[in-house]
Amino acid sequence: RIYCLLVKYYWKSFYIYTNRKEDLGKNNLTDMRLLPIATALLTASSYHIPPSLAFVSSASSSASYHHLSKPSLLFLSALLAHNPRGKLSTIVAAASSSTAAEGNDSVADGECNATTKDSNIISNAPPLLSEMYDSQYPGTAMQRLRAVHERVSVIANDGTLNGPWEDARRRLLWAGGLKDLSSSIPGQGYTGHSFNDFNHVDLTTMNDDSSDNLNDGSVKGIAVGNKLGPGIRIASISELGPGGSWSTCAMGCNKDPPSDVAHVQFRSRVAFKLVWVPNEEYDTFVLVDDDGKLLAKGKPSDGPGALPRRREREMNYQIMKGSKYATVADGIALNSTTSHQ
Repeated sequence: RIYCLLVKYYWKSFYIYTNRKEDLGKNNLTDMRLLPIATALLTASSYHIPPSLAFVSSASSSASYHHLSKPSLLFLSALLAHNPRGKLSTIVAAASSSTAAEGNDSVADGECNATTKDSNIISNAPPLLSEMYDSQYPGTAMQRLRAVHERVSVIANDGTLNGPWEDARRRLLWAGGLKDLSSSIPGQGYTGHSFNDFNHVDLTTMNDDSSDNLNDGSVKGIAVGNKLGPGIRIASISELGPGGSWSTCAMGCNKDPPSDVAHVQFRSRVAFKLVWVPNEEYDTFVLVDDDGKLLAKGKPSDGPGALPRRREREMNYQIMKGSKYATVADGIALNSTTSHQ
């Protein structure tokens, strides 16, 4: 019901602005309060705003109501088409916070003000637009990256990372938004190499505009070109959000800033990186995020013989050594050595 009222109010305001603005004074134009309504719809929507509409939302945050235009209609139409209508309390809370900031006491004075007292509702609001875009690494598919982290939190606690290696590897693919395509042709979605050698251990979430990026030679040790776009589109699980996933090469990640495929070719952060712990057997791995913080840890139950070859595991640690990505693994190895003395 509240959702419908907001939509009705928007269209009424738009009609007044476009058809009768010559009859309105400045006070009446200001009183239309279109901005709080648009802000409410934006805040309450869980719909991912594509890059093509991002400029509209930023324009909509202007303090002037003279910015209402056809792009604004496009933006609101996208929200109306995809916004789930079950989150009425969130919509009310967003509308209330917007109108309160404007010092407006005449819109939804009772219900909205009561709803904003529930801090749990506010905390459930989707991320702001600024959190959907990474200015440092604009190729990052942020919604997809967050979905990957949610899945990693599942496998970090369900015990599968301590099961047989192949089962654990499949769960890594699942968490990263990749299909298990071990029988496909390399270059056409093949993921049998993912997490199975020293190098293809960076789970990268790149947006659609970046998935066809090529290596111009800036990533050392990687073939010039390195066309991955077709395979990314075939192997990526769409339900995690826009963009794609791939297990990119980690070589170069020990530099500051990282000079690997994710950060240079795709201009993207990694959602997680697999690092083998340099203990006696190299039989334990950790998953760390783009800042090197621990996300999960595993020790496959079928022992070193079932893992990628030891040489691969050792080389994996070597390309991380001295970087922020090796810090957690170093700490675990140190504790392991101390406990055996």
